[in-house]
Amino acid sequence: MATPVREGPPFLDRTLVRAAVLSPAARKDVRHRMLLLRQVAIDRIAALTGGTVAELRRFARELREGELPDLLLQRGATAAFTRELPQGGLLYLLVRAARPARVVETGVRPGYSTAWILAALDANGTGELTSLGPGPVAGRVPGVQNVSVGQFVPPSLRSRWTLALGNSEERLREILGEDHSIDLFFYDNGPDANRARFELRAAWEALTGRGILLAHRVDANAAWTDFCRAQGLPPQVLDPGPPPLGAVGMGRLR
Repeated sequence: MATPVREGPPFLDRTLVRAAVLSPAARKDVRHRMLLLRQVAIDRIAALTGGTVAELRRFARELREGELPDLLLQRGATAAFTRELPQGGLLYLLVRAARPARVVETGVRPGYSTAWILAALDANGTGELTSLGPGPVAGRVPGVQNVSVGQFVPPSLRSRWTLALGNSEERLREILGEDHSIDLFFYDNGPDANRARFELRAAWEALTGRGILLAHRVDANAAWTDFCRAQGLPPQVLDPGPPPLGAVGMGRLR
């Protein structure tokens, strides 16, 4: 298995952007948005992972009672990020239920999705995440550009995290390795269709038999639709968003 090179510490928030000052009402609203989970998406996670709805509800209760949403607010997450990726809580539920050993995500920048994934790995007590970045800022919603890479990842969650720097064409296959050992892959690397097609194909080839492929903003281009149809499936949507989040599991094809 190829081992990704760690470029110094697994974070680049030495120049942490000061968190926005939010009123108590605004903080409450953002926290509510972070934890807004659609039942249909929970049902789909259960089908993807083999988990039970009761188990997923327990994980959702963990989030409501835990400190992660408040930590994200303290580190600068505002309503812009809940619009950019409203499925943070779903990422947590999926990782808790799937219990992946190796997770790879691409397009990391502030680490919003990264923090949700790492929190779930920490709660599982197992698993490692490699994030390839920094991701592009083009096409992102206003308010999310000027944030340091890794800013949202609390120090307490960094022991399971490797940040690999570079572009996907040069680094992704090295990170994925050649032994089909990836249990979860999350494409979050912008709207470029060629990049999306390359990453989706490479990740699919690297998944284990229980692996799951996730893709953010599947409406940005035709890459996700084309990928799903190549597997003999209609376009698979875990959560409609906006923006929509796609998901396909290897087990779906058996």
